[in-house]
Amino acid sequence: MKQKILVARATFPDVIERLQQQFEVESNQEDRIFSPAELHEKMQGKDGVIITSSEKLSGEVITANPQLKAICNVAVGYNNIDVAAATKAGIMVTNTPDVLNETTADYAWTLLMANARRTSESEHYLRAGKWKNWRFDQFLGADVHGATLGILGMGRIGQAIARRSMGFDMQVIYHNRSRLTPDQEAHANNARYVSKEELLRTADHLILVLPYSEQTHHIIGAAELALMKPTATLVNIARGGIVDDVALIAALREHRIASAGLDVYENEPALHPDFLTLSNVVLTPHIGSASEKTRRAMSDCASLNMVAALSGQRPPNLLNPEVQAKK
Repeated sequence: MKQKILVARATFPDVIERLQQQFEVESNQEDRIFSPAELHEKMQGKDGVIITSSEKLSGEVITANPQLKAICNVAVGYNNIDVAAATKAGIMVTNTPDVLNETTADYAWTLLMANARRTSESEHYLRAGKWKNWRFDQFLGADVHGATLGILGMGRIGQAIARRSMGFDMQVIYHNRSRLTPDQEAHANNARYVSKEELLRTADHLILVLPYSEQTHHIIGAAELALMKPTATLVNIARGGIVDDVALIAALREHRIASAGLDVYENEPALHPDFLTLSNVVLTPHIGSASEKTRRAMSDCASLNMVAALSGQRPPNLLNPEVQAKK
């Protein structure tokens, strides 16, 4: 008898077909967002579940599904899963790192450039029929070439972002939980490690690329925004909750920083409505990894993790190896 799995969000049909060769699959190809109660109900009797960052698996839900053997997250971040509860219950948890590094780094630059050169703001102006004549001082933005790029969180994606700055003759500074090796710094456009305070004070363009945790919650708040230059731009492609959205809205409205480019938000998709009243912010709906090639790679990665977990092997991207060690 085939083991049973739940695929909680829509994915590519061929991915479902491959999974069906090994498992009895309940899929959500209509891509309906399950309520917590519905998700709990659909997990009943399943050996594994493939979820995205939009599904929240609390300790209570995990404890109520002791038959689970694997939770496979189609994302790098996993703050939507109570990993400690899963580990205690003997459930393997996996994610999909590496396959989205370059695509997400590309997108950070998309937001950086749109931010600096006021692309979104000027397009809205044009579409609204307000462009009646050319002016010398119209939509003056900030240069990217020759500027100082600051990166908060210098993991694989942060380093990929830094490498792209070479073509813009930028200086790169970064702050991270731990300093990179000299070789890694050299490969990341000779990135220079600085304190968080120096990063905030010095960067012309600041990109956030760190995981969400209790320690990083609101790591950028009113006090941190106050340290930034009034001409500085901020990009968040990491996770909602890293930035205090209320504080950021106030800083943007009062032009205490020049602009922001955001792909993630607190309580997404229910972003703070005041963002929509601001002209100096570029807003996108969590699409940092959204190229077809990369999303396919993420789906394939999660599928391989599931196949390995339910066949008694070590999944390639196991987050809690102590579970398998016990087995």
